Amino acid sequence: MNALMKDPRKTFGEALVEAAEKHPRIVAVSADSSSGSGLTPFREKFPERHFEFGIMEQGIMGFCAGMATTDKIPFFAAIAPFVTARPFEMFRNDLGYMRQNVKVVGRCGGLTYSDLGATHQSLDDMAIIRTIPGVTVINPGDPVDIRKATLAMAAHEGPVYMRIGSPKMPVLMDEDYPFQIGRGHVLADGGDITIVATGTVLCKAAEAVRLLQEKGLRPRLINIHTIKPLDRDLILTAAKETSRIVTVEEAYLAGGLGGSIAELLAREYPTPMKMIGIDDRYAEVGPYEELLGLYGLKGEQIAATVEAFLNA
Repeated sequence: MNALMKDPRKTFGEALVEAAEKHPRIVAVSADSSSGSGLTPFREKFPERHFEFGIMEQGIMGFCAGMATTDKIPFFAAIAPFVTARPFEMFRNDLGYMRQNVKVVGRCGGLTYSDLGATHQSLDDMAIIRTIPGVTVINPGDPVDIRKATLAMAAHEGPVYMRIGSPKMPVLMDEDYPFQIGRGHVLADGGDITIVATGTVLCKAAEAVRLLQEKGLRPRLINIHTIKPLDRDLILTAAKETSRIVTVEEAYLAGGLGGSIAELLAREYPTPMKMIGIDDRYAEVGPYEELLGLYGLKGEQIAATVEAFLNA
C-alpha cells in the first residue's frame, strides 16, 4: 500500500478542473458549501461557470436539470445527505425520470461527519439513490479512484451520483490502472475467500488482507467503486472461485453494496455471505476512527470477522 495520503474533497476539486478544461460544457454548482466541497480551484479558474446557491438543494436539482436541457453538464456538490435524502423527490423526478445529464457529488459521506450526528451522517445515500432507474452510483475507494471517476462521469451521458468522504485517504491504486464505470478492480488475488469493499473503508479492508496474509490465508480483495451498475461478472466469478464473500462498507447493510451483491447472488449463484457495515440503527456521535471501531470497520476487526467466517 502506498502511504501517501490525500484529501478527497481537494482531489475531487482538482479533477473537476481537469475535466472542465476538456469539457467546456461543465458547470459547478453548490449549496452554500462551495469551498467545503473542494470547488475553490474551479471558481478561481472558471468564475463564469461556477454557481453558488443558498441552502436550497431541492431547487438546485431543478436548476441543474434545466441547465442540462441547454447542453450544460452540471456537477452539483454538497454535503451527502443534503443532496440525496433532502431532495430525493427532485433527484428521482427531475434527474432520473427526465434522464438529465447531471452529476451529483455527496461529500463527507458515510460516518465522516462523525461529530455532527445522524442529521449529517449519510449511511443511506447509496441505497436510496440506486433505486432510481437509470442513475449510476459511484463510491470511489482512494484518491486515484476519485480523479478517474470524476473524469469518467464527465464523459458519461446520464445522471450520476458519487459519494466521497472527508478525512485524508491513502493512495491504493496505481495512477495508470484502468478505471471503468461498472467494472470492479482486484487489488489482491487469492482463493480462500473474497472481500469486496467500497469507498472510504477500502483501505481498512486492504489492512485486513495484509493481516490475514500474515497468518497464511489467501483472501481476494475487490474494489467495487461502482455500486450501480454492479460488476456482475467479477462478483459471480469470485463467488464461484472462492465460495464465500464478505462485503465491507461505511453504510447501512440494507440496500448498499452488501445488499446489491446479495440480490445478485440470490438470483444467479447463491453463496454464503457476511456483510460488515452499520445495521438498523442511527450511528453514534464521536471521533471518526472510534466510530469505525464501534461498527467493526477497522482493519483488525475486519480480519477477525473474515477469519471467524472462514472457520465457521
